[in-house]
Amino acid sequence: MNDLAPLLTPEGRALLDEVRDTDPAQELAVATRLRRDHPAELVSAALGQARLRQRAVAKFGAEDAARMFFTPNGVEQSTRRSVAAYRAERLREAGVRSVADLCCGIGGDAIALARAGIRVLAVDRDPQTAAAARANAEALGLSGLIEVREADVTEVDTSGYDAVFVDPARRSSKRGRIFDPEAYSPPLSWAVEAALKAPVAAALKIAPGVPHEAVPVEAEAEWISDGGDVKEAVLWFGTAPGTVRATLLPGPRTLVSRGLPDPEVRPVGRYLYEPDGAVIRSHLVAEAAEPLAGGLIDPTIAYITADTLTPTPYATAYEITDRLPFNVKKLKALLREREVGILTVKKRGSAVEPEELRRKALPKPHGTASVTVFLTRVAGAPTMLLGHPVR
Repeated sequence: MNDLAPLLTPEGRALLDEVRDTDPAQELAVATRLRRDHPAELVSAALGQARLRQRAVAKFGAEDAARMFFTPNGVEQSTRRSVAAYRAERLREAGVRSVADLCCGIGGDAIALARAGIRVLAVDRDPQTAAAARANAEALGLSGLIEVREADVTEVDTSGYDAVFVDPARRSSKRGRIFDPEAYSPPLSWAVEAALKAPVAAALKIAPGVPHEAVPVEAEAEWISDGGDVKEAVLWFGTAPGTVRATLLPGPRTLVSRGLPDPEVRPVGRYLYEPDGAVIRSHLVAEAAEPLAGGLIDPTIAYITADTLTPTPYATAYEITDRLPFNVKKLKALLREREVGILTVKKRGSAVEPEELRRKALPKPHGTASVTVFLTRVAGAPTMLLGHPVR
């Protein structure tokens, strides 16, 4: 789909409604039927858009996704609605009333900002992406708060806006995912310069794997997860310079750095806590471990162990039943003895692939019992810890 314009016509919109719930397995038959009454290119565009909308439900929800317009890259790279809404609320609470949304993509963040009552200038240099953002603002009834501009973000004057939000491109058609912040488009250094000029606040969306040493001293760094999956890191300006935080959605629940030293290494206790990915990425395992009276099972592994169970939103608790040296045959025999039919394998600090171990240790289910196996190191030694989640 290279052009949204035909889909925005009355015929295109009616066709989109007709193919909305098309099963991908039935696309050929549906396309053949519709081409009797509609141009082939329009039918293909409508079916392509229907596929993108179906994929977008996971990020935007069924109601919004059914009305929005997407590009393939837009579906993949846009911000999840829950994350965008959280960030928009932070900006609103900071007193922001207008934002220049640079590299706006299909408008996911602009939509969240407008719904928070914030006026938005949404800028993207790609014509089709900007067209999708404009169509989405109109489709969701937000065009009064969102101005979409097709332009190079480095040439846009943002002086008339309270805040700047920058979501630089972190993928390349030739190289795939980009890890060097200076290879972003635009580079992180340019985005930081733009952020420092914002009168009230600024937010820069970056990859969660960014090195901590790349965080500017003027910035607050926040790692965000949603439903246990790390989604992004954000550099905030005009908030709390030097602060590091992990935020978990839904909630939000936020853990803030207090400069605690690494927890001590201790023997494996009755419970093992697996910190949320945002906690690990933000280097806040010590802050998560303190209220648990926990320690680490190894100085290089982010698993917390304790003898008592303490509820925490920042880690998932498992009750440990067995500790074994790494040995596939012993694990296989134990699983057979306990009539295990469901095996979950997690790893941290191990080169063994979970699927490989699952295939070798449980080639055939032996019953209905379930077990979680942690492939890890304990005091430097390859170890298997067996247990189950605490309900």
